[in-house]
Amino acid sequence: MTQDLRTHIAALLKAALQSVAPDAADTAIVLDRPKQASHGDFASNLALQIAKAMKRSPRDVAQLLVSELPASPWVEKTEIAGPGFINFTLKPAAKLKVVGDVLAAGADYGRSTAGGKQKIQVEFVSANPTGPLHVGHGRGAAYGASLSSLLAFAGWDVTREYYVNDAGRQMDILGLSTWLRYLELHNEHLPFPPNAYQGDYVRGMAKQMQLAHRDKYVKKAADVLANTPGLPDAARADDEAKNQRELHLDALIANAKTLLGEDWAYVHNHALTEQLADCRDDLEEFGVHFEVWFSEKALYDTGLVARCIERMEKAGHIYLQDGAKWFRSTAFGDEKDRVVQRENGLYTYFASDIAYHLNKFERGFDKVINIWGADHHGYIPRVTGALQALDLDAAKLHVALVQFAVLYRNGQKASMSTRSGEFVTLRDLRREVGNDACRFFYVLRKSDQHLDFDLDLAKSQSNENPVYYIQYAHARICSVLNAWTEAGGNEAELAKADLGRLDSPRELALAAKLAEFREVIEAAAADLAPHSIAFYLKDLAAEFHSWYNAERMLVDDAALKDARVALAAAVRRTIRNGMAILGVSCPESM
Repeated sequence: MTQDLRTHIAALLKAALQSVAPDAADTAIVLDRPKQASHGDFASNLALQIAKAMKRSPRDVAQLLVSELPASPWVEKTEIAGPGFINFTLKPAAKLKVVGDVLAAGADYGRSTAGGKQKIQVEFVSANPTGPLHVGHGRGAAYGASLSSLLAFAGWDVTREYYVNDAGRQMDILGLSTWLRYLELHNEHLPFPPNAYQGDYVRGMAKQMQLAHRDKYVKKAADVLANTPGLPDAARADDEAKNQRELHLDALIANAKTLLGEDWAYVHNHALTEQLADCRDDLEEFGVHFEVWFSEKALYDTGLVARCIERMEKAGHIYLQDGAKWFRSTAFGDEKDRVVQRENGLYTYFASDIAYHLNKFERGFDKVINIWGADHHGYIPRVTGALQALDLDAAKLHVALVQFAVLYRNGQKASMSTRSGEFVTLRDLRREVGNDACRFFYVLRKSDQHLDFDLDLAKSQSNENPVYYIQYAHARICSVLNAWTEAGGNEAELAKADLGRLDSPRELALAAKLAEFREVIEAAAADLAPHSIAFYLKDLAAEFHSWYNAERMLVDDAALKDARVALAAAVRRTIRNGMAILGVSCPESM
């Protein structure tokens, strides 16, 4: 109904425009919702758009347009405001018809066809499977899942994808870390590298290896350390010391691969499988689901990385320097050229990323959304440059940046370093504050804004806690409907309620807020901004609580009672639809 009203008013203006200024008949009709209720339900700046071409003042043009507006059964009055805005006020019956629309549409209320069923891929989280997900990953997960649900609700054909970094050095470090802890269990002790993975989960994987295979993978500590550069003093933090630690780690990995031979694949895959399974379980429990888990290793196994670099080389975008192959990314706006294949023949992470994006485009998506941490901002020019070098439409790629989430407990910031093991896991956070608070709080700010996660607020049962405030509105409505049903009411008959009995300003304001839902959905989808849904639901809950506190729902007047229950039921359904997009539950009692 709301979209019909918007279309209806736009048609009225179009007709008036054709009469007043036929040469400007193709001018886009823009309708906004005034922030103040006294300014009406819709406002148009059409007069300001065409006044200059007509060589008349905007207010004069507005007056001409208003005089030529066709009669409407839904518009109560039009007014000219400010420099020439035209404000439209709807009749109460027009505002209230949304209640019947909500009840009839049910779970589909607010659903849009704006996406036109175009294929869109949303790739998010994609954390290296080198340890449990932490609270920083949680924000990307909540944002990606909510955005995907929002786009699907707005009419897109959405594929949710997780890119598994199962190739490369970080997985080698995890495999080595697990093996070194396994050796400790068999009394083969050597200094554990400070830049290896330190968490207890590594010891847990080592213990699994020991229980399953006993001493099968044991090698002498002296052999593991053979020909490795020494470690610098632990207190040193200079670049030379950091580099020395990395060289030591690489030498340990090389020795492990040599000593274990074909058994290295088992150690590597054991660590990968365990961490990836833990990640899947964590996300599933968080209500975050993926249609595709895409393996980086598959890009190498199928030869796509090599073919991709060869294709760029033939196009003249690759050059050789110091034995390495470089992509001329500066030709596409990057700050410097990038290595894609090292002098030792190994491809860089960037090379596999290029191949992965080529694969995305070859799968025929109309739009590709990458959700990256804000620290990857500098990565955007080189990826878009690579797409252009491959003669692909880089405009199809959109990168949404997510700022890091900082958890505060008792005013103290928590460390979240994966290698050191000193991090707060997403699972621990969920257990402490619950999935609902996690999902809602993570999307309560724009994704590119910093987020301080206030644990005390998230756990509080007060009006200051937005998720509690919205859920409480839903529970209140459930209580009203339960009492009404017990007294003989039938929800199936609510659509027949005489909505004309609803005439208070609060009731009309609440109906007007309901009517905004699909507009909010479409705007939020266009802006990739699920936080707009959270803001809308807070406002809707506030409108309901204000009405509930001012009026009795279950009055003696049966017709008025049914009308109020119908309005409340429409609010409940809209809250449910919005919260479902955000992955938040709606308890029926609190």
